[in-house]
Amino acid sequence: MPSSTIAEKKERLPVLVEKPIPLEFDMGNLCAFDTNPLDPTTYSSSLEECLNNAARDCAQALINQVLTTLPMKSAFDGVYAELPDPVTPLPREKPLPKAKEPTKWELFAKKKGIKAKTKDGKLVYDEEKGEWVPKWGYKGKNKDDEGDWIVEVDGKKERERGEDRNPRALSREERKDRIKKNERQMKKNEKRAVVGGKSLAIRNGRVGKR
Repeated sequence: MPSSTIAEKKERLPVLVEKPIPLEFDMGNLCAFDTNPLDPTTYSSSLEECLNNAARDCAQALINQVLTTLPMKSAFDGVYAELPDPVTPLPREKPLPKAKEPTKWELFAKKKGIKAKTKDGKLVYDEEKGEWVPKWGYKGKNKDDEGDWIVEVDGKKERERGEDRNPRALSREERKDRIKKNERQMKKNEKRAVVGGKSLAIRNGRVGKR
């Protein structure tokens, strides 16, 4: 028998690892914990060999545990094992991020007791974007329909206009017309309030504007 074959047989170690104290495993982190004491003779005579043997046994036991206890699945690029959730909490790789220093405005607002504006009123939550957006104005929620790739057209209004026009342009014009109409209505309400104040002042016998 060749000497190389004899050397390979001597170096081949057993697959089954037996320990007086069973090893504990955390398969989520692929960890094996060996609480068995090291051989004092080997430890004192050859420390590296003692540690290598212990590490080898743990690695072999961990591989056996993966192959025998975890569900195996086949994929296009090979076979893999599904790991469970980790059990052992591990320390962070990096330190916790430092808290951001407050800006000058935040320090001033805190000193003066100024509170941040709430999202109520001017903002509305857009479920598609997953964020708060303005109700009106630039990127407002009221302009959502203008970006649609298909627009519904009112046939009756088209016949009344008597011409074919861009429905997106019409939508913008209608929105602008509503804004102008609201502004005109606000001015009328202000005038009524002023006129009402004058008449009330005269009826009460007072001079000048109220």
